[in-house]
Amino acid sequence: MSDIVWGPATGVGSLPGGDAREAAKTVTGSFEDFPHLPELPARGPGADMIGRTAGLLVELYAHVEPSGWRISDRPGRDTRRARSWLGEDLDALEEFTQGYEGPLKVQAVGPWTLAAALELRNGEAALADPGACRDLAGSLTEGLRGHLAEVRRRVPGARPVLQLDEPSLTAVLRGRVKTASGYRTHRAVDRQLAESALREVVDAAGVPVIVHSCAPEVPFALLRRAGVAGISFDFGLLTERDEESIGEAAEGGTKLFAGVVPSTDGPLSDPAGSVMGVRTLWRRLGLNPGTLAESVVITPSCGLAGASPGYARAALAHSVRAARSLADNPE
Repeated sequence: MSDIVWGPATGVGSLPGGDAREAAKTVTGSFEDFPHLPELPARGPGADMIGRTAGLLVELYAHVEPSGWRISDRPGRDTRRARSWLGEDLDALEEFTQGYEGPLKVQAVGPWTLAAALELRNGEAALADPGACRDLAGSLTEGLRGHLAEVRRRVPGARPVLQLDEPSLTAVLRGRVKTASGYRTHRAVDRQLAESALREVVDAAGVPVIVHSCAPEVPFALLRRAGVAGISFDFGLLTERDEESIGEAAEGGTKLFAGVVPSTDGPLSDPAGSVMGVRTLWRRLGLNPGTLAESVVITPSCGLAGASPGYARAALAHSVRAARSLADNPE
């Protein structure tokens, strides 16, 4: 992992609005060293994180029901819409990355959050059926291979980085995902099984993989054992119990994507203030300040789909300035 060249700051994924070209222009203009493929969920079903990833699946399809996305026998209008929007986003990214060389991040929902969100034909989450979970993970793995190949074709100088969004992973591990009735919860998934499924996706990707979760209680140790190159999290949700895991991750070479910039509209502190907590944690853990900028990528705390366009642009720019402050003043 240590030979991966990362940029100092990047975005999480989603942005407000529905203009793919404007979003690609904003992201590539903000993150010259580590752009990402923007997601625009405001366009509707198929542009949302679950629908977008469902459109990537191979030999599995999904359509929209009032309760959410449900697995289908064949591709329909919703699948076609999801694939069309992804194609539009890739067109825009290709336009604004002409000649770019360096890391380029793309995002997809990870296997466990997908299993918690996608419904089987009976309306229950795929999470309820171990066989369905395996099929879903396998289909996702094949779809991601094709997606990454398409990114390489469109941006030949890019070194793709895959972000798996797993906001439901902690709930899956702790048995907190509700059944369709809402009165019960699905049984907790065995941690070794969860780790194994993630490892298979990570190993098959053929590119550095980071896992993002802006939920509390991110399972840092499990993710590291699954072989991820980086972990993306909301820095403001860390607890004392997380600190030892953070230290172990940093010392083990896992890149830490620290979400320190608020993802919804509000005042932004000065860049140095935004990363003060990261510096303080580094000192408290007894880690070498000289490794801080090498170990940490600065991001917003989560996706920016709920922000105003003006604030979203400001948050991306602020992330870059905060990363610069961290590099210039690690102490």
